[in-house]
Amino acid sequence: MAAPRSGQESVKAEPSAGSQGSSGVEVVLLSDPAAPAPLCPHELGPTLLFVKVSQGKEETRRFYACSACRDRKDCNFFQWEDEKLSGVRLAAREAYNQRCRPPLSRLQCVQRYLRFTELPLTQRKFCQSCQQLLLPDEWGEHREHQVVGDIAITQLRRPSQLLYPLENKKTNAQYLFADRTCHFLVGLLPALGFRRVLCVGTPRLHELIRLTASGDKKSNLKSLLLDIDFRYSQFYMEDGFCRYNMFNHHFFDGKPALEVCRAFLQEESGEGVIMVTDPPFGGLVEPLAITFKKLITLWKEGQGQDDSHQEMPIFWIFPYFFEARICQFFPSFSMLDYQVDYDNHALYKHGKTGRKQSPVRIFTNIPPNKIILPTEEGYRFCPLCQRYVSLENQHCEHCNSCTSKDGRKWKHCFLCKKCVKPSWIHCSICSRCTVADHSCEGPKDGCFICGELGHKRSSCSNIGTPKKARAVRNQKQRKRSKMKMETTKGQSMNHTSVTRKKKKRERAHQYLCS
Repeated sequence: MAAPRSGQESVKAEPSAGSQGSSGVEVVLLSDPAAPAPLCPHELGPTLLFVKVSQGKEETRRFYACSACRDRKDCNFFQWEDEKLSGVRLAAREAYNQRCRPPLSRLQCVQRYLRFTELPLTQRKFCQSCQQLLLPDEWGEHREHQVVGDIAITQLRRPSQLLYPLENKKTNAQYLFADRTCHFLVGLLPALGFRRVLCVGTPRLHELIRLTASGDKKSNLKSLLLDIDFRYSQFYMEDGFCRYNMFNHHFFDGKPALEVCRAFLQEESGEGVIMVTDPPFGGLVEPLAITFKKLITLWKEGQGQDDSHQEMPIFWIFPYFFEARICQFFPSFSMLDYQVDYDNHALYKHGKTGRKQSPVRIFTNIPPNKIILPTEEGYRFCPLCQRYVSLENQHCEHCNSCTSKDGRKWKHCFLCKKCVKPSWIHCSICSRCTVADHSCEGPKDGCFICGELGHKRSSCSNIGTPKKARAVRNQKQRKRSKMKMETTKGQSMNHTSVTRKKKKRERAHQYLCS
């Protein structure tokens, strides 16, 4: 990691284990920026400042890029930090920004929603092609589109089942909680004493909380949804939804939306509120952590000086292999064994075993001994660790902890002095436990296609060249075939030897019988 400059904090973007001195991109988080960051042309708010790092050394020029999109195909915005733009370019950028903005303002969406709910059932229609609620005077424009009719009020309360989920895992992936996970959270949060839930990127949890509150008079649980998807604006009033970018703490509707969030967090002097967030797994941890700390600051503003040392309770839902990165920013966080599953994700499902189990966990600053996991799903309470763990997570007497992270039974390595995954072996060359087919030289920098340093596969000039791409594929195929031959060499030799002996016996038998 490069040393931070004065007045700023520089943090590396998701380094891999043992990647000291490697190449990559760092996020530069300025504590007191001299000028505001340029706006993203795709209407995602202010951009972030990045710097390229080569062999552990920071390059001199820094650049602005989109805060939410890590792939240049999704947002190709790029501007050097010290670049001076002409008036013509600024005007062209502003014109492009205007075209990318949603067609309706927040107030217009609320007015349309109120008109839509007053319509009779037969006139309530939803255009699946445009992902939009339709008023009667708009039917003609959508005549040839895929339109669904008879939209009931109960359907309006579950917009995530009407809308197509966005599935770009690096920007705005909408892997929606399965009902099992939603019901677990909705049952757990009131039991922990919470009355308000700030749902950051968790639309399905927000829906179930509001549905439960409307159907159960005893339920006093309230929620506010912060999400980057503007389509949810047409289903909620101002106090139920704020369009929000969690990578740069940007409220798209400005100060009114910020005040809605502030009032929600500071209600009852901040008592009884928890934040539940489920960011895209391809997003950078650093900007997310900075954003969540800003929300914590917003919550603390409503507290007295005596309570200023307290932390806002948080459930951060993320894969378990980000534990070290999350705890780097939030040392008080611990990871629960509960496996979060999703409806529209092919792999992150409950009930699978071994390596196919969902890797998504809950990170929280709430003491684990206060959180009861469902025993009917196999979770059990470990009296030594004073927390609920998964069925196969066995207590290690050497580590004095239930050490498994992925749901499988881990094994203790006395050389590493810690528990490791069951499939790992201890490498005497690397002096650590790792996967069996690893490279002892460590991770290599550079392009996956051409092998050159200074760029990655996505920006390689040879990626579109048919001959070179074919040569790379053939090389990979030869490598795989060679590895396969090496692993099956002993088996093949034994099979050939047996076959020869069998044929020899058959020939001898034929000779004796002739």
